[in-house]
Amino acid sequence: MDRPSTASPATAREVILEIVRNMKEGLEPLHYSTLPPAIYHVYLHPGDMDRLRGILPRIVDEAKRALDAEVEQINRGSLASSLAERLKLSRRGDPKISAPDGGWQIRILENTEEEVAQGDVVIYSELALPAKMELSDGSMTKRIATRKLGGTQSTAQSYETRKTEAAPAAPPATSSPPAPEEGVFAVIEYDDQGGHKMFQMNKNEIVVGRGGRDYWTDIKLDTLADVSREHFRLRRDAESGKFFLKDLSRLGTTINGEAAPSSIDFSDGEKHDLHVEAPVPAQARIGLAGVVFLEFRSLAGG
Repeated sequence: MDRPSTASPATAREVILEIVRNMKEGLEPLHYSTLPPAIYHVYLHPGDMDRLRGILPRIVDEAKRALDAEVEQINRGSLASSLAERLKLSRRGDPKISAPDGGWQIRILENTEEEVAQGDVVIYSELALPAKMELSDGSMTKRIATRKLGGTQSTAQSYETRKTEAAPAAPPATSSPPAPEEGVFAVIEYDDQGGHKMFQMNKNEIVVGRGGRDYWTDIKLDTLADVSREHFRLRRDAESGKFFLKDLSRLGTTINGEAAPSSIDFSDGEKHDLHVEAPVPAQARIGLAGVVFLEFRSLAGG
């Protein structure tokens, strides 16, 4: 990607305007109403994040106000003709935008991608759509990604099936899981943007996260940047056969809904491992930043 020779830092106003642009790009028209994205994950260059950190609550507050104002303006009939054409609105009148029932949810986070530059603003937003009848494990979600990189704007949209966050129902007593390979200690199943996957743990320690250059992972997750490149380590004690989790993330890990203690100290701008672990039950649901959930199952006598 061609980048300008000098990068300009992102201003608070630019961040707010990008959030509003993302909302307009992600509008989903129904017959009687139009739904906007409700959840926004905003990623900034570490330098921009440090500079704006003290006013992040104010940015979020004004972004919500700006979204409300934009929705009101569009609903008053000032929708641009180009947008109306893209949405294929009927002549009977523009379907009004319905604000999210739970309000706007905005999180501003540090962008940990290798090639991010100052001034880059990356936003992922989500719009929950009704579940399809044949999809019993979740609802269809529309994800809108907008980027302002080096002054250039782009938009991409995709659809995925998101599993509900409730604990999965126990399998019927008559069902039997597929036979694991020899030497496997545990089985981990999960869904990310690449679909449903299963991992068989056959060594005493694995690393889970998004991975990337200089970040080795045994389970490499294709998901939002809320999940750290090295999110947690899962260790099996060879003598007892018990499992332990070390949380190495910025946004946290849960075990059956309970927050695991962080093993990382981010003081002085550096990452220090405190060597803190949490026990993992034989069956557990492990959540990564509330974005991806892994179904862990220990194999007795594995």
